[in-house]
Amino acid sequence: MNSIRWTLLRIFPYFVLLLLLAANVCIYLLVAAPLSHGLKVSILNIGQGDSILVQGPTGITMLVDAGPNRSVLTGLGTELGPLNRHLDIAMETHPDADHITGLEYVLKEYQVSTFITPGIPDKTITFNQIESQANALPNLKRITARRGMRIDLGGGAYADVLHPDRDMSKETATNDGSITMHVVYGNTSFLLTGDLPSPVEDWLIKLDAADGELKSDVLKVGHHGSKYSTSDEWLAAVNPKTVAISVGKDNRYGHPAPDTLARIQNQGAKILATEDLGTIDFISDGKTITEKSQGL
Repeated sequence: MNSIRWTLLRIFPYFVLLLLLAANVCIYLLVAAPLSHGLKVSILNIGQGDSILVQGPTGITMLVDAGPNRSVLTGLGTELGPLNRHLDIAMETHPDADHITGLEYVLKEYQVSTFITPGIPDKTITFNQIESQANALPNLKRITARRGMRIDLGGGAYADVLHPDRDMSKETATNDGSITMHVVYGNTSFLLTGDLPSPVEDWLIKLDAADGELKSDVLKVGHHGSKYSTSDEWLAAVNPKTVAISVGKDNRYGHPAPDTLARIQNQGAKILATEDLGTIDFISDGKTITEKSQGL
C-alpha cells in the first residue's frame, strides 16, 4: 500500500502539469488561435437593427454596429467564444439607436482597441452615454471614418471606406452619413451600407460605378430593406449574387418593404434575412463564399 501511495505522490505533479497544459491549449483554441476559414462576415441576429462581425484571416476582429440592445453580447459570445473578450475594432456606422445601443454593453464587456465613427453628432441620451464611455477609456484609439481610408483585416483582407466623403459634424440626417465599406478578400467582396438612403447610393454610383468599385458578391442592404434604399440603379451597379437583410421579425416599420424585395428579385440575387434564418455567416476562402445559418 505504501508503495502505491508513493507512486501516486510521484506522478501527481506530472498529472497536474498535464491538466494545466491541456487547459492552456483549450484557452488558446478558444481565444487566441487565428481563424482557419479565411474571412468571415456574420450578420448577427439582434432583432430590428444592425450588427455585423467581421473576422479577418489572421484573427483581426471588427464589429460594425451593435444593434438595439444587449443581445449583441450573445452573438459575440457565439462567434468569438465565451473567453474571448477582445475586439480590434468597434464601428458605429451612424448614431441611430438600433445601430449603437449595444455599444454600451460592448464597451463594458470587451476590450476594444479602436473605435471608428462617422463623426455625426447626436443629442440622444444613448449617443452621449456611449461617447462618455469611449472618452473614459484611456487606451481606446478613436478614428473618424472618411472616404479613401483602408482598414487592414489581416491576411490580405481589407475594408475600403467609400462614404462619408466629407465632414459630417453638422449633419442632421444621420442615415445620409452612414459609413459604407467595400470588404475584400481575394476575389470575393462584400458591401456594407449601414442605413444608406437612395440619394447617397446615387452619389456613390457616380463616384465608383465606372471603376467597378461597387461590385460585390454580397450586399448588406441599407436601412433593413426600407423602400428608401436599394434602388434598381444601385443593385445594377453592385450586381450582388446574394443580398443580406438585417431585420426583426414582425417589426412595426414593415421592413423589408415589398418594393425593395421585388427590386432585389428582379436583379436575380438570392435574399437572406435574419428574421427567417437567425445569424447569417458568410465564409470566404478568397475564391468562393460559403453561407451558413440556423435556417440554411
